[in-house]
Amino acid sequence: MSDKEGVRRRLAEVFDGSGVTAQITLAESGVKVAELAREAARGDWTVIVAGGGDGTINAVASAVVGSDKILGVLPLGTLNHFARDLKIPNDLDLAARAIASGRIISVDVGEVNGRIFLNNSSLGLYPTMVLEREKEQRLGAGKWPAFVWAAVTVFRRYPFLDVRLSVDGREFRRRTPFVFVGNNEYAMERLNIGLRERLDRGQLSLYITHRTGRWGLIRLALRALFGRLREEKDFLALCTKEIRVQTRHKRLRVAFDGEVDVLETPLHYRVRPGALRVIVPNKEDA
Repeated sequence: MSDKEGVRRRLAEVFDGSGVTAQITLAESGVKVAELAREAARGDWTVIVAGGGDGTINAVASAVVGSDKILGVLPLGTLNHFARDLKIPNDLDLAARAIASGRIISVDVGEVNGRIFLNNSSLGLYPTMVLEREKEQRLGAGKWPAFVWAAVTVFRRYPFLDVRLSVDGREFRRRTPFVFVGNNEYAMERLNIGLRERLDRGQLSLYITHRTGRWGLIRLALRALFGRLREEKDFLALCTKEIRVQTRHKRLRVAFDGEVDVLETPLHYRVRPGALRVIVPNKEDA
């Protein structure tokens, strides 16, 4: 019996034991995940559950967002950022029971040129790193060795991006290795780096550096660990509801929740407050 089939059977047992009627389908690819999600969204199901990593959760949420459907999340990926910030347990049985008996909340989603993201979207270093990692994995490398090799390769090239940002009536011009846009605010200092306290404040967060080289990026990381990142004059962090990104490139690689696509510029980022209903554990269980 495959690992996926074992997960399917265990979920069926948990949902059945909780008195929940569930149809569980295993998808062979990301394309199939999106197809199944759209089909379920058109049907009579109340709750549509996504089991996988952040990319899979994004694909299912894209079919659910803005509708009367409710998203359930089973964190079966490597990092599970969205589930973590919603305080959904990594344990499969506990996560499934939370779907059966949890509470429904509304959270924001970010959007860029019609594509949604639950966690973040970025330009520059990270999308290039993802593509390099996927190339190494196709050649047979494991996920983490492929990630390390991709990081080394991208840092060796270290390309810069010239961008013009329009935010709240202000304009910023930057030559930068990356632009990072989060769905709500990310903690950027000390032990909470990468965490979000809230997903319902109706805002995007923007993080960008200016002319920061390889060693400068390492310096920024160290300042973040010691809680002094906001003192860095070449680091911009702010919260807003809308961001426009212009560049001399007609098309850019853009990352969404760990997946990469190519979009036409300019890029228009906006927040969609409360656009996604999702099941989370009851407060006494979190």
